[in-house]
Amino acid sequence: MDHGTGDEAVAVARQVRAASAEGLLLAVGREGSREAFAGLFRLFAPRLEGYCRKLGADPPMAQELTQETMLAVWRKAATFDPASGSATGWIFAVARNRYIDRVRRELRPEPDPSDPALAGADAHTPEAVVSAAQQGRVLADALGNLPPDQSEVLRLAYFEHRTQSDIATALGLPLGTVKTRTRLGLRRLRELMKA
Repeated sequence: MDHGTGDEAVAVARQVRAASAEGLLLAVGREGSREAFAGLFRLFAPRLEGYCRKLGADPPMAQELTQETMLAVWRKAATFDPASGSATGWIFAVARNRYIDRVRRELRPEPDPSDPALAGADAHTPEAVVSAAQQGRVLADALGNLPPDQSEVLRLAYFEHRTQSDIATALGLPLGTVKTRTRLGLRRLRELMKA
C-alpha cells in the first residue's frame, strides 16, 4: 500500500472540505441560504460536539453548545471574512467562546432578585429615619465648619446639582478654582465627618 497516495487523498479531502465550508458560510452570510446552512450543520455539528466534549463539556452540554454555536453561525455569518481566516477556524472560535461564556455563567450565576439576602434594609423603619436625620445634622454641622468659599461650592454642587462649569460661571471664578475648592472642601468634610 502506498502511504504517500493515502496522505495526499486525505489532504485533498481536507482542502475540498475547507473550500466547501467557506463557500457554505459565505452563502449563509450573503444570501441567508438555508440549504447552505443545512450543509454547514451536517459538516460541523458532529465535529463541534466532539470539540466541546474535549473542552470539558458533558454530553448534554456539548449538544446544547453545538446548537448555540450553529445558531450563532447563522446569525453572524455575514461577519465572516475569509481574508481573516478559515471558515473552520471561525466556527470553532464561536464554539470555544460559547463554552467559555457557559463556564463563566456557571461560576458566577445570575443573582436571584427574590433572594432575601439581597433585599436591602427598609429605608422607612424608625431606625433608618432617625439615622438619616442624625447624619443630616452631622453633615450640616460639618458644612458650617468649612471655609465659606468651599462650603458654597459644595452646596451648589451637591444640593443644587450644578456642574462645576455652571458653578464657575455663576460665581465668576475660573473652573480650576472651583475644582480646587471642591476637592479641598470634600477632603475637609470627610475629616469632620469622621470626628
